[in-house]
Parts: sequence; C-alpha cells; structure tokens
Amino acid sequence: MTQEEKTKIEERIVDVLRTVYDPEIPVNIYDLGLIYKVDVKDDGDVDLDMTFTAPSCPAAEFMLEDVRQKVEGLEGIKCCNVNIVFEPVWDQSMMSEEARVELGFD
Repeated sequence: MTQEEKTKIEERIVDVLRTVYDPEIPVNIYDLGLIYKVDVKDDGDVDLDMTFTAPSCPAAEFMLEDVRQKVEGLEGIKCCNVNIVFEPVWDQSMMSEEARVELGFD
C-alpha cells in the first residue's frame, strides 16, 4: 500500500469517526479529542488508540464497538484493533475548536 493510499484511508477513517458519538455528549469522538492514534498498516489492518472522557464511561463498550464496526466497514480495511488508553489523560484542551464552541467552552 502506498503512502498516498494510506493517507486517503486515514481521511476516510476520520470521516467515519466523526459519526461516532458519546450518547451523553453532542460532539463526535474525533472532535472531542478521544482518538489519539490512527495507524493504517500495509496489509489493511488499522490500529487505533482511543480514550474516554472518564475511565468509568458507561457507554464505553457501545462506542468501542461502533468505532470498530464503522472502520471495518470501510473499503480497504481488513481489521480494526481499538486500543483503549488512558495516557495521556484526556482533558478539554484536546477538543477541536468546533467542539469547544459547540459545548460552550469558548
């Protein structure tokens, strides 16, 4: 897989991640800053590092499965491995400008 192909797949992954929401927050997980890493491998596997706004997030399993299914549904993706990480600890500074405005932080 060429770097150009990987970049296009990464862009499609970001687009699909913007359709995943924490049911308690009206902003998608990508703009919330919950996605720490997107790594597309040459064989079509994807490694994602993501976190939650709180370690005891009640919607964690739902969001994890939603991410996995949507990413694996993209053309060119064989498998999506979602790694839940808590380092660095998520905070509001990780949100996009749009997310901060939507939530009234700016």
